[in-house]
Amino acid sequence: MISNDEGIISLKHKVMEEVCRLAWNDNLNEESRELLVNQIIPGPKPEFRCCIYKEREIVRQRIRLACGQNTMDHPDSANIVQVINAACDECPISAYSVTDNCRFCMGKACLNSCHFGAISKGDVRMHIDPQTCKECGMCAKACPYGAIVHLERPCKKACPVGAITYDENGLCRIDDSKCIQCGHCIHSCPFGAIGSKTYLVNIIQNILAGKEVIAMCAPSIEGQYGDNITMAAIRSTLIRLGFADMVEVGLGGDMTAAYESAEWEEAYKEGKKMTTSCCPAFVNMLRKHFPDIYENNMSSTVSPMVAIARYLKLTHPGCVTVFIGPCIAKKAETQDPSITDNADYAITFGELYALMRSKDMEFEPAEKPYQESSVWGKKFATSGGVANAVIECIQERGTDTSEMKLLHCAGGAECKKTLLMLHSGKLQEDFVEGMVCPGGCLGGPSRHKTEAEVTKARAALLSKADDRKVLENLKNYPMDSFSMHRDGHLDDTPKKNVKTTKAAGKAVTRTTRKK
Repeated sequence: MISNDEGIISLKHKVMEEVCRLAWNDNLNEESRELLVNQIIPGPKPEFRCCIYKEREIVRQRIRLACGQNTMDHPDSANIVQVINAACDECPISAYSVTDNCRFCMGKACLNSCHFGAISKGDVRMHIDPQTCKECGMCAKACPYGAIVHLERPCKKACPVGAITYDENGLCRIDDSKCIQCGHCIHSCPFGAIGSKTYLVNIIQNILAGKEVIAMCAPSIEGQYGDNITMAAIRSTLIRLGFADMVEVGLGGDMTAAYESAEWEEAYKEGKKMTTSCCPAFVNMLRKHFPDIYENNMSSTVSPMVAIARYLKLTHPGCVTVFIGPCIAKKAETQDPSITDNADYAITFGELYALMRSKDMEFEPAEKPYQESSVWGKKFATSGGVANAVIECIQERGTDTSEMKLLHCAGGAECKKTLLMLHSGKLQEDFVEGMVCPGGCLGGPSRHKTEAEVTKARAALLSKADDRKVLENLKNYPMDSFSMHRDGHLDDTPKKNVKTTKAAGKAVTRTTRKK
């Protein structure tokens, strides 16, 4: 796993792996969980905290997360992202601090610049009272020696929507009303105090119960494990692991591109601007911070994950669907009550690897090729990939796209800037593709390798894919048998307020957004 938090990831994955071993053996209970705590932290000396008791408490909370439960500190939170209080106690409370560079000068520019009485004289340097400081930064600007530094906590710095604050004890608090569940804070915390709930135990229990559990792999999985691990290799490995089958979600990218392009064409004719709806963190940003854009400008087409889930639930009634990707927000999307016939679970690449290790498995190359998606669907993983696929579909229908203006933004700050321009009526482009992770899904918080490594491996893998067209590819699937609308159901039939579009080279139905 790529990251600067290797020790944290090792502990987290060790916990998940051992929890999965217990689940496979049908031996996951309170007693075995407590034995696991002592097995991972045997003592008598601590390894990464002040004492083994704090370390064991951290492991207990990580076991809860690995079992899909909230931490004990936040039992009522509906957020996928959770804070482990026992691990969150080493960051500085003060946002501004005076360093040893302070010369204790006579001018006292810092003292004179503070309007809140937060600065006073110490014994050898100036002192800032964190309880009084309003974090305006005027003292840092005024100091002629640059002796005052801004110590922004990394979790807060990583959050693109200002959802993280601190309580009176300096413990991290996540505002669920603001959080878009992008997961960027998780890997930014150097103490591993933030994690996400995991649903590996649920998946194992469904497999052991004999249910038809089908994996759905995100396009970004190609290249995560090198250029010799193809989609076919991933599929065969998942089947050996216990899954009934695997479908590449790039096919869902084809589906989404076909239907979203029909929306775009209509909106363009009406002079209406639109945003994509594939990135769940971007959708959460719209819903919570730009509700007017969410209601009036966001595409009503489902994400590729939901499209494949609905396709599988249609063709395999009673199956359990599991999305595998680099995204934390996908976990939240599976629990979105506004989306019917959704995927049942979502896990990350790291969680998949922990699941594999719990059965002592590794990926193995496969000889037989496997491809269900066009290259356009596969490229949904990269920034600009969604927009390019949509334009490809419009062009496949014979429509000129030369006058259409597209903007693809990646990263929280870039998305916010774009949405603010759209909100104020200053955006020049017609269509916006938004992805909260820099680089798109390849830059997701739970990617397995660096973006550069994955990009290189993907290029080799994608060069071997055939050149099938999007709309032609979809003629092989029952697109007229399930809804591609966010509010739709598998058994939707054309009623009033239904528009007919040519999405897959045949007549299909798409209901308009419910008001």
